[in-house]
Amino acid sequence: MAREGKYIYCITEGVEEESFGPLGIGGRGDELTTITYRDIAAVVSDSPVKRYPVSRENSLAHEQAIEAVFKRHTVLPARFCTIAEDEAKVRAILEREYDELRALLKEMRDKVEVGVKAIFHETLIYQKILERYGEIRRRKEAVASLPPQKAHWQLVAIGRMVEEALEAEKARVRDEIVEALRGACCDFRLTHRLLGERMMMNAAFLVERDRETAFDREMDRLAERYGQRVIFKYVGGFPPFNFVCLVINVE
Repeated sequence: MAREGKYIYCITEGVEEESFGPLGIGGRGDELTTITYRDIAAVVSDSPVKRYPVSRENSLAHEQAIEAVFKRHTVLPARFCTIAEDEAKVRAILEREYDELRALLKEMRDKVEVGVKAIFHETLIYQKILERYGEIRRRKEAVASLPPQKAHWQLVAIGRMVEEALEAEKARVRDEIVEALRGACCDFRLTHRLLGERMMMNAAFLVERDRETAFDREMDRLAERYGQRVIFKYVGGFPPFNFVCLVINVE
């Protein structure tokens, strides 16, 4: 059997020991508690010292534990499957990294992560491409009168031109969206997890809590600006998962 250690979920502020419920990874009902050093703390649970597979169940347990702490405190999320030998080792880590962790906590204080996805409307984006790209439109009109056996390679070429135009439109609109939101956030990250050919943006924005209303207003303006051409999916109030992922040396 694997020996028992301390699974580290995040670092937070605090001098008192706290409990956040039986949310520990692994399905055993291990309690989330804090190990403190001066005015910072590591949120941990008991756990076997082992390599957890990166499954949906385990990833969700890791994130939900951090979200529970985030309801009360500023958090610095730790990398998935960070497990220290024991409580003394965790406290030694806090002591060793104190200055850096304290500075990061100050930087993340009173900030939330907001996720924004932007997706082109399937019909309207291709209509826009035909309006904006005259060469594609002219070629498409010319091919329309040809018999199928003569039109094949022209249609292949037009298809490539449409793909290139779609990528150009994605980049153009993505830049416009980021520029519009830049003034209402502290930082942003564009991820490469784009689902489907019409999604042009999957981004995380770091927003001060007292600027969330301003960010909401900018999102409303963007929705009005693009109308049905762009579908926005907008969720907020998350810990800064995309802005902090502590890689802690537990040796």
